[in-house]
Amino acid sequence: MSAPTMPTPNPLFPGPHWTSYRFTASDIMDDQIKHQISMMAHGMSDLGECLEAARMIGDDDEESWVSAWSERAESLQRRAETAVRHGHRVSAGDAYLRAATYWRASLMHFSRPDDVRTRANAVSAYDCYDRYLELSGYPGEPVRIPYEGGFLPSYLYRSPEAGREAPLLMFFQGRDAWPEDTRWLYDGAIRRGYHCLAVQGPGQGLALRLSGMTFRHDWERVVTAVVDTAVGLPGVSRDRIGLMGLSFGGYLAPRAVAFEQRIKVCVANPGVLNWGEVIRAGLPALLDDALAAGPETFNAAVAAVTERSPLAEWFLRDSSWKHGVSTPYDLFREFDACDLTEVAGLITCPTLVMDGTQERFSTGQARRLYDALDCPKEFMVFDEASTAQSHCQNGATATAAAFTFDWLDSRL
Repeated sequence: MSAPTMPTPNPLFPGPHWTSYRFTASDIMDDQIKHQISMMAHGMSDLGECLEAARMIGDDDEESWVSAWSERAESLQRRAETAVRHGHRVSAGDAYLRAATYWRASLMHFSRPDDVRTRANAVSAYDCYDRYLELSGYPGEPVRIPYEGGFLPSYLYRSPEAGREAPLLMFFQGRDAWPEDTRWLYDGAIRRGYHCLAVQGPGQGLALRLSGMTFRHDWERVVTAVVDTAVGLPGVSRDRIGLMGLSFGGYLAPRAVAFEQRIKVCVANPGVLNWGEVIRAGLPALLDDALAAGPETFNAAVAAVTERSPLAEWFLRDSSWKHGVSTPYDLFREFDACDLTEVAGLITCPTLVMDGTQERFSTGQARRLYDALDCPKEFMVFDEASTAQSHCQNGATATAAAFTFDWLDSRL
């Protein structure tokens, strides 16, 4: 039950909850800026640095986004390099960590695969992150997971609290975020004695930007390759492997466990039953009629919409790149293939479906997924009283970690 809305005594505050405060009029950019600020809890960002970047970002302005965060990243990387030269190992590691965050942030709302910054910033992000791991001693190590003639770039975080064999939590993000950003999850795991494998799958992170791998609806093909590697990792208990997907990963993870039986538990945060419905809910209704009329009519209708809306233009271009298609009609066929309606009943492992009362990007989908499941299941909803009511508990990751691992502890 939500807490009653109380009057706001602070006249500078724009609404009834902390989420009322906005850094930009764009829902997506606002969520992404808050995502960067939220990493302060783990030393991965700092408030002044994030607000200085936000100050330079225009609504739905892709170029201002990549420029603002790149400037922050370059500044921190130079500071880290200076600290190394002067023997200040701790300061260097801290600066490299935040530089890595801002390099990744620069690409979170930048969808120009032919722009040199797409590859260069991604490489810089992981050069800085690996330097941080080396200097800080944080227990993370790169892992290359073999996949279809290439590999999925990943990091294994080994818990210093683990015994000879320990459970393994595997996870991936969704459309936009990077798994390294999700430190609340891998740090929460290793502090509790779990090992954690953070995966960059097709359509995500370096797998997209360096290797050109794109999303696929049959995500079990990806996760089976990940599990094949996971079961061979020293110290991992083969029968205590869990899987979590965040954002679009709330479709991908349940899809995978419907077919990959070696996974003991699944977490969908937030759960998504039908991704195509999620996308169409945010677009003009006229596009539904145009889609039914066929490729030529639909592609023309989308062109008219994107000409008037920078956000729609960015989203469709970004999604086409990440799904590996060239026309809007083909893209929406890919979206519609991401549908668990006929698959959810195949899931047998205990599954946690998460949601928030202010979920802006897949409203109602988590409940629909939960209702479609026949396996042992739980529905976890974060409301305003928890301050974790936003998409993927953005801004309240300490609360997210506590509730997620309290559920996992008795099952994994």
